[in-house]
Formats: sequence, C-alpha cells, structure tokens
Amino acid sequence: MTTTASPRIAVVGAGPGGLTCARILQRHGITVSVYDRDAGPDTRDQGGSLDLHADNGQIALREAGLLDDFFRLSRPEGQEMRQLDPSGAVLFHHVPERDERFKPEIDRGRLRDLLLGSLHPGTVRWGHALRAVDGPADGPRRLRFANGAVVDCDLVVGADGAWSAVRRALSGATPRYSGVSFLEAWFHDVPARH
Repeated sequence: MTTTASPRIAVVGAGPGGLTCARILQRHGITVSVYDRDAGPDTRDQGGSLDLHADNGQIALREAGLLDDFFRLSRPEGQEMRQLDPSGAVLFHHVPERDERFKPEIDRGRLRDLLLGSLHPGTVRWGHALRAVDGPADGPRRLRFANGAVVDCDLVVGADGAWSAVRRALSGATPRYSGVSFLEAWFHDVPARH
C-alpha cells in the first residue's frame, strides 16, 4: 500500500485572505503554516472596515465555519453608497434592500482576531518578511525570509497584498493604478439628507 505525505503548504500573508485560506485548509485536516512580515498581530493598525457580501466573502467564512461569529461581530451600517463625478453630479446611487445582512461591515482588526483565534496554535509565524522564492515552477519551493529563516514547501499561496512579495518573486507582473479611488466620510448630527 502506498501512502502520500501531506503537502507542505505555506501561506504568505496574515490578512483576511491568507488567514481564511489557512482556516479552511485546517478544517479539512490539511497542515498549513502562515508567514507574515509584521512582528505580531497588533504591530500596526489594520485599516478601516470591510463589507463582506453574501455572494463572496460570506461564502468563504461559511466554509471556514465562522459565519455566525462574523454576524455577531459585524454591523449592518453604511450600506447606502453614491458615486459622484468631479462636479458633484450623482453617477450611481445604491440604497440597500430591507435585509441589511447581505453585506455587513466588520472592522479589519476584529476580523483578523476572529480568524487568528480559529487557527491551531503556532500556525502563524510573525516577523517573516519574504525576500525570495527559489525552486522550479513545477516542484517544491524554498522560501527565504529577511530574518534568515528558510522554509521548504510544496505549495506557496501568495496572500500578501497588492505589492505581493510572492508575485514579485514568481512573475514580472506589477500592480497598476486603476484610476479609481474611494473616500469614506462620516457625518454626525446632520439635520438634512444630502
């Protein structure tokens, strides 16, 4: 009888995508390690809130077994959205449906804490800034980190953001500005609708 060893899987990036990937793999009995450049989970601010829609982000959290916890921590606010041209004319106006749970918001830090708390102890290795990925395209890879650590893996998942060190190491592709910006504004005690 032949047995197949579990693949050695490395996820680079402990943001929402990388942590969700790791959680789903662990739920299926697959060993995974996550490597992140931050010194720890609270090293820097995690940014603003995220909307997780029913047809994408919520599917991932359901597969991760965390959807009920997500709903408990999220809030159904900020659902109305308008897009304006430079002169202020409304180009797009979206008013949510009555059931606001279709894309509730969650603070990135709370989502990260939820995902981190769901992983096996020791899954995330902090202080590992990726410097190089070596090895053939169709074989095992060797990850080299700025702290001197070297990790061999069968599969590397790049979940380290727009300026991904994994992408840079494996391809010549670079991010480019799409021409779209998003601004968020909070108005308190506004007497009239704008």
